[in-house]
Amino acid sequence: MRKTGTAELPLHPGTCPAWLFERMVKLSGEITEAIVLEYGTQEFLRRMSDPFFFQSLGCAVGFDFHSSGLTTTLTGALKEALEPDNLGLAVCGGKGRSSKRTPQEIQGLADIFSFSSHKADELEHASRMSAKVDNSCVQDGYQLYHHAFLVSEGGDWAVVQQGMNDRFARRYHWLSENVRSFVEKPHSSIVGERREASALDMTAHENEEARKISVDLARDGPQKIMTNVREVGQRSLEEYLGESPVMTRLVMQEQHTITKLSKQTVAALKKAYEFQPDSYEDLVSINGIGPRAVRALALVSNLIYGKRLSWEDPVRFSFAHGGKDGIPYPVDRQTYQKTIDLLGDAIGDAKVERKEKLNALRRLHELVG
Repeated sequence: MRKTGTAELPLHPGTCPAWLFERMVKLSGEITEAIVLEYGTQEFLRRMSDPFFFQSLGCAVGFDFHSSGLTTTLTGALKEALEPDNLGLAVCGGKGRSSKRTPQEIQGLADIFSFSSHKADELEHASRMSAKVDNSCVQDGYQLYHHAFLVSEGGDWAVVQQGMNDRFARRYHWLSENVRSFVEKPHSSIVGERREASALDMTAHENEEARKISVDLARDGPQKIMTNVREVGQRSLEEYLGESPVMTRLVMQEQHTITKLSKQTVAALKKAYEFQPDSYEDLVSINGIGPRAVRALALVSNLIYGKRLSWEDPVRFSFAHGGKDGIPYPVDRQTYQKTIDLLGDAIGDAKVERKEKLNALRRLHELVG
């Protein structure tokens, strides 16, 4: 994973005013169209996987620079702004219940983008695995509540999803061209306000052996896991933790999960045993294999086979038009509308004389930059 920086994302009360959201839809659409006309859809997806570009785009269209709501509102505006049959880009999913409709929305794009049934299923798998990995394999204390899946007519995709812990959010960025494996270092970036003292990251390269052993344990069935746990018995925290004092709070809680597996975890492990997964990705993709089962397998691999786990937390602008809450100043509606009109005119002309107009915009950028 390429670590590019951090961003503070505290939870703010209230909603985006209708008048601002309407303008966000227009301006974010115009900016996206300018990028796509100049650089193509793949470059836009690359930029959306960059947390600094994403944050800057949210600032440019007038949302709070340090609010967790920037993620949900900006992707919501883009979802309305991007017409698949125009730019060859679409946003699926969203916040809460909207995220559950992602598979149906992907299938709905199959006709528009001429995806084969195999390709549509592949995209569904990418959407589901990205959400499951960040909810089950990256156990950092942040519960996902937002999942936006951006897809191009060429079949490339990006994911911007967000989880909440107390009153702070953490945002996870994925890009299809960077994903060699869904279960080993798949992220473009993870951004959040704080670095947790410990987090079970089963996507870390250091946990490769634990992933392999987890698959073997799942293939052996839950009965053998419970037998192994009983044979080990209670071990002192000092013996279990060794030289890693930062794990004390987390492991003290989770060790009880191992010594007495819940009925739900046992049921999930039975399903995995029946499925006989060939790889860790196959294991994680099984319906019912969630955070508890992933954690139980990981910790048992450590307890039984002595494979130490990595508990390192994986986490690592300026204002054009003001912000929703008046920070650093109230949104200037007149300037905002002029920006929309200017970009709209430039893009309209660009469709006839694309290079000439966008070169003019580039020269203007160089002049004022």
